[in-house]
Amino acid sequence: MRHAKVRAATDHTTVGRVETTADGRVTIACACGMELTNGPTWSLDEHIRLHRAEARFLALAAVAPAGIPRLVGWPLTES
Repeated sequence: MRHAKVRAATDHTTVGRVETTADGRVTIACACGMELTNGPTWSLDEHIRLHRAEARFLALAAVAPAGIPRLVGWPLTES
């Protein structure tokens, strides 16, 4: 599980420079290819933190031992 956590951290680092769009949003790219941005009720920093937390969750959940009690059903199902 430790390796999955490290892999998630290295696969989801911000790259490049912070850019300001014509409509005033602030964005930065993630190494995974996703564009992280602020919004009407969240900051760029909050989006970065959420993105990294989700990546860490998915990586750890994927390698967790079978039968371990979970708060969230696994595997995740698409709604």
